Amino acid sequence: MKDRTTLEQQLQRILPGARLERVLLPDVPELKLWLMNRDYPQGELSAAEVQQVMDHPLYWVFCWASGQVLARYLLDNPGSVRGRRVLDFGCGSGVVAIAAALAGAADVVACDLDPLALAATRLNAEENGVALSLADDFDTVTGHLDLIIVADVLYDRENFPWLQRFVDRAEQVLIADSRVKNFDHPPYIQIGRRESCTIPDLEESPEFRDVRIYLAD
Repeated sequence: MKDRTTLEQQLQRILPGARLERVLLPDVPELKLWLMNRDYPQGELSAAEVQQVMDHPLYWVFCWASGQVLARYLLDNPGSVRGRRVLDFGCGSGVVAIAAALAGAADVVACDLDPLALAATRLNAEENGVALSLADDFDTVTGHLDLIIVADVLYDRENFPWLQRFVDRAEQVLIADSRVKNFDHPPYIQIGRRESCTIPDLEESPEFRDVRIYLAD
């Protein structure tokens, strides 16, 4: 309850008309997440509100299309995580980390630089009855990693060097992305493709609903 109160206060400080609501995910009905309300403020924002959003990106109040698709993949293919130590990089709302735990991972580390994302992940993990470890710095995570899971972090090309860092750090890497269409980064190969959408729906163009899954091992 403390996490929810803190998160809602921070959300309303940035977007005064917004609130958190418990959402059943359409593509992953096994999971419930606390996300921004579907009828969130969609009118024109003031200059001050725009600046607030730019200064404090609210990635954790959405379940992005790539997150839904990767969570669905893990639940449909539990052998990819069962009994393994998994790190979710850029966990956001925690949807993929939670799916990994539900699919039988032995240990799941949810990693994000944003303390509010970690609070949201903790809240959502409790909502779904799973336990996760939290980390605010990838480089401080010690010990062996069997698998790194990553959803929707390639929107910024400055993040591309992480592709090699992931391969160097873990035995396998699973990435879901809808932003990069000509993905040519060996040893990653495409292993899946699915259409989804961000929740609450941002009415994104069809190209951003087309999610590909890539594996490196």
